[in-house]
Amino acid sequence: MIITRLFLVLLLGPLVLLAGCTVVGPKEELPLKQVTVEDLTALLRQRDVAVSSMKGLFSAKVRGGLIPILSRVEGTVYYRRPNALRLKGFTPLGGEVFEFVQADEWYRLRLPMEGKVYSGSQADLKDQGHLARFSQLSAWAIGGLLGANALAREETAKLVLERSRYRLDVYGVARGGHFPRILIRRLWFDHRLLVVQEERVGVDGEIEATIHYDDFRPLDEGGPVSPQALADAETRSLRPFKISLEDGRGPGALQVTFHELHQNQTITAEDLGQTL
Repeated sequence: MIITRLFLVLLLGPLVLLAGCTVVGPKEELPLKQVTVEDLTALLRQRDVAVSSMKGLFSAKVRGGLIPILSRVEGTVYYRRPNALRLKGFTPLGGEVFEFVQADEWYRLRLPMEGKVYSGSQADLKDQGHLARFSQLSAWAIGGLLGANALAREETAKLVLERSRYRLDVYGVARGGHFPRILIRRLWFDHRLLVVQEERVGVDGEIEATIHYDDFRPLDEGGPVSPQALADAETRSLRPFKISLEDGRGPGALQVTFHELHQNQTITAEDLGQTL
């Protein structure tokens, strides 16, 4: 009898544990708030105008040959509304890799290691080689931090419910002002209505880049963030401190991690590297 009972315990024990595990199950997704296209476009605009300027320090891990030899870049970012941006990248030992300056549709890219300087329309930037492509991708990635994914005046959008997230498809006029309107990017929102993914779409309909946003924190608050602070997205300006991007035109990818960010401080023309 004892042997029989022992056999039953050994046989049924794992089944009881397994049943106990299945009771717990995965954590349920929080329900989405009911919103409209107008609600989301207004929210993007609010997050955009909330930041008049920003500066910070970041590290970028790079793969896919975007930067020959280097796989890690340290950098600084300066931004001032409406669209003045300066990125500088350095080797881990402090050597300058690139300087990228943007204002309106104009850009200047300086590559000290190659002794070259490029400038012109941002639409032509992707044709200037790997480092130029890296600068363009970095600008797109950081644009999500700055709120640059807000809709422009001439852009329209369509709202789609996709699984447990909202997707906002954004349309603009093709280069040269030709109709019909074309899809230029997609934005995915989670239950907090934070943009957690973005796709940049080229004029040919192909994906230029896919960007994922993570590690949302209130700006200018160091240290760990409490669950309550993360949940209080309506009253706090949460920004992604980790951004991952995959190049849709090649094998390139980068991951940007911000170490320090300061908003709404004085940013001068000298900070922005402007010589216009």
